[in-house]
Amino acid sequence: MQNFAAIDFETANNERSSVCSVGIVVVRNGEIVDKFYSIIKPEPEYYNYWCSQVHGLSLDDTMDAPIFPDVWTQIEPMIEGLPLVAHNKAFDESCLKAVFRVYQMDYPDYEFHCTCIASRKVWPEGHHNLDIIAARCGYDLENHHHALADAEACAAIAIKIL
Repeated sequence: MQNFAAIDFETANNERSSVCSVGIVVVRNGEIVDKFYSIIKPEPEYYNYWCSQVHGLSLDDTMDAPIFPDVWTQIEPMIEGLPLVAHNKAFDESCLKAVFRVYQMDYPDYEFHCTCIASRKVWPEGHHNLDIIAARCGYDLENHHHALADAEACAAIAIKIL
């Protein structure tokens, strides 16, 4: 796959619609051509302890952040016509669909691919965490659970194995 957009969400709580940050990496002809990161005011707007422990974001970080529809108007033109890639498609795709539903936006039925599933085919043994697979693909994921860093790692994996 030479053209795609890697996407990663972090959530504020256990509700999939509670996206509080997004990272996008656009790849064309096998090369990274654009990146985007934004914090987002989550819906519902509360943080649970465990999610904050994972990504380090809290209500203080996002209380003045834009809501998802405003962020998506910036992302949509970047990814138009591209398949989306995530390292846990089940999570990221469900977040995207949930937040579209919350804001009553028409979901354009994005084509989604999963680097985690693909990595299990390439390396059937061992763990398939994003940082481990990224390292196998030559990418050093230093800021794991930052949405842009995770999207960059996913893009590096996709370039190598998809």
